[in-house]
Parts: sequence; structure tokens; C-alpha cells
Amino acid sequence: MKRMLVSAIALVGLFVAFYLTLYKMGYIVQLTCSIDGCERVNSSKWATFLGLPVAVWGMGFYLVTFVIAYMGTLRRWARDSRISTVLLLLTGFGVLYSAWLTYLELYVIHAICQYCVVSAILVTVMFVISLLDWRDSRKWNSHQEI
Repeated sequence: MKRMLVSAIALVGLFVAFYLTLYKMGYIVQLTCSIDGCERVNSSKWATFLGLPVAVWGMGFYLVTFVIAYMGTLRRWARDSRISTVLLLLTGFGVLYSAWLTYLELYVIHAICQYCVVSAILVTVMFVISLLDWRDSRKWNSHQEI
């Protein structure tokens, strides 16, 4: 159940990142934001990493997270603790990267993008759920060894 929830949240994150990617690539002329700052954040020099828009990296992150979490719901891997460990590490990295981007928004760019905030919340929720799944998988595996 936890892995299915992570995969569903990753799918939502994928759509958020896809929307921002469309903006960055020029397919959307202006972001629809309820707060002032999305344009400033997404047109800053920090909106690109290693030559690609950060939103594209976000799409990759959410897609990989979705695939791994969904695979973990299949019977073959349902009890595999390695899936839980990979999800924990992956979402943990996502939390750290989101924290870095949030720092940049607050203290360097001096603007907030609501979509970035939503993404940071999504990745944090996925991390917490992945942590609970990892803890449960360790309990299950320790019972199997007895």
C-alpha cells in the first residue's frame, strides 16, 4: 500500500515537473501562479543544471521513483526490502536537493515558486512514506529470519 501511494505521488510530481518543463521550453508563455515569483525563479540561472532545466531533472526523478515504487507493488518484488531501500535513498536525495533549491529560492533568488513548493512537499511526503515502508520491510525481514 505504501509503495502504491509513493507511485501515485510521484505521478503527481511528474505532471508538475512536466508543466514547468513545458514553460522552460517555451510551449507555455506564462506560468499560472497565485503568488508572484514563479517567473523569477524559473527564469533564473539556477533553473538550469548541467545544461538541462531543473524541471527536466525533476521529471526524471519522479519517473524513476514512479517506476521503482510501482515495481515494488508487483507480486515478484512486494516483499523485497531492496525496493524499500532504493526508494528511501532516492527520495532522501530528492529531499536534500529540494532543500537546496528552496534555500536558493529564499536566500539567493529572493522569490518563491508555488510549483517548486508543491514539488518539495511531494518529495518530502514520498520520503516519509518510503521511510515507513523501509522500516516495515526490515521488520518483515527480521521475522522471516526467525
